[in-house]
Amino acid sequence: MKNVLVIGAGTMGGGIAQLCAQQGLNTVITDIDLSFSEKARARIETGLAKRVAKGKISEEDKAGVLSRISTAGDLSPAKTADIIIESAIENLDIKKKIFAEIDALAPRDTIFTTNTTSLSISEMADATGRPEKVAQMHFFNPPTIMKLVEIMPGNKTSAETLAAAKAFARQLGKDPVVCKNEAPAGIVSRILGQLLNEATWLVASGVAEAADVDKAMKLGANHPMGPLQLVDLIGIDIHRAKMETLRKKLDDPRYQHPPLIDEMIEKGHLGRKSGRGFYDYQA
Repeated sequence: MKNVLVIGAGTMGGGIAQLCAQQGLNTVITDIDLSFSEKARARIETGLAKRVAKGKISEEDKAGVLSRISTAGDLSPAKTADIIIESAIENLDIKKKIFAEIDALAPRDTIFTTNTTSLSISEMADATGRPEKVAQMHFFNPPTIMKLVEIMPGNKTSAETLAAAKAFARQLGKDPVVCKNEAPAGIVSRILGQLLNEATWLVASGVAEAADVDKAMKLGANHPMGPLQLVDLIGIDIHRAKMETLRKKLDDPRYQHPPLIDEMIEKGHLGRKSGRGFYDYQA
């Protein structure tokens, strides 16, 4: 793989694009408006500048990564992509529309992947004329650091596509796992979802403050990051979308989120990206 298109300029899309560029791949970030893609590239540049200042990378490394990241405000870069990674909003209708549009643009051998956590891979694949070339590649936040990529087939994904996705993950320096069959949320997100959801209930029901919940899990379970710190990093709106999907798909009340989550989203407290979530990042 040499040419990558990342659809979605949010936290995950930007991180995936940076990862690809760091591994020497020509990468395009696109979104519904060019300004969104340009902001994602600017965030990457800011992050790289901090690494230069700390002596972790050279100015030349930074320039090299940025030279391999271009931006767009439409799906036309699909015409030259070897692989497309969709990381748009967690809305199945929007994702299906994206897949139908890139299917009309991309070469027949281009592989389509989705970074979705819990939406149907098969339904996205069926929006194309090449369902055998569609798979899930679920990256973890931040994509430049986390070693795992979960790969999952839809019901028509070919063995060749799964092998190509696995090889691409390794090309990016990741250590992938491949699920045998499609299931909501795969492995990590399904297990982790209940843990994160339970942590939000502990705060919502007044059992403990967020900082104490996180301290308990870091010191008592040896977690490198507290669950509520992780919810803030993921995005509280993204967390809610995952819980709602799992609650519906699995018919399991353990994924029901507390009203506190709705209240926080209504106030615009979405976590790190908004400056405030369970913690205040504006200070």
